Amino acid sequence: MTTAHIEAQARVDLAAALRWTARLNLHEATANHFSVAVSDDGKQFLLNPKGRHFSRVRASELLCLDADNPHALTAANAPDPTAWYLHAHLHQHLPQARCILHTHMPYTTALCCLQDFEFQMIDQNACRFYERIAYDRAYNGMALDDNEGERVARLLGDDKSVLFMGNHGVIVVGPSVAEAFDQLYYLEKAAQVQVLALSTRQPLAIIPPAVAAVACEQWLEYPQFSELHFNALKEILDEEEPGYRL
Repeated sequence: MTTAHIEAQARVDLAAALRWTARLNLHEATANHFSVAVSDDGKQFLLNPKGRHFSRVRASELLCLDADNPHALTAANAPDPTAWYLHAHLHQHLPQARCILHTHMPYTTALCCLQDFEFQMIDQNACRFYERIAYDRAYNGMALDDNEGERVARLLGDDKSVLFMGNHGVIVVGPSVAEAFDQLYYLEKAAQVQVLALSTRQPLAIIPPAVAAVACEQWLEYPQFSELHFNALKEILDEEEPGYRL
């Protein structure tokens, strides 16, 4: 597969992820940012353009940026600076972060706003994230400098796929757009169940760690689960909104 073909496919996939995030109401209009690396070292990556609504993004509109070129911030078609300082660092320093999805989706963000909260293993979807979540409890405002990107990269390390950002939102990373989006979708589903369960004020039925670990491994080994889900979503878009591919 040529470099051009890899980028073209990445553009289609990222545009599809943005549009489905809008359809599922997991977005914040023109805020929040999705990116995917298109070079082996992660330094070249695609990012949704500043000011473009998630529901309208087309594949050709995605910005192609180079983490070694900070002058992109002053270019005519500059990316949102808060996206640049996070995504440029994460793509470079985290091998597992080929795709990075940052949202303020409602149920997960609600949990991020609870003091000292840790995600509870109370259902099968939650177990997918057993010991794969990092926590950032030091909200310091918007990410507007290199130090913030470096700090977030250290928090995720090389063994986590989710970062709960206190008083802020969530970052999900994955080896492909399909896998990152599938994680994002199921994280929000699990968070919704968790918020509803907590709202009853009844004791939570916590899944034992050993069982949660087995279920997590089963999730990770389930054949083509993420790809099948994401391909089905693209089929719907191909019928209803084919312009996302342009």
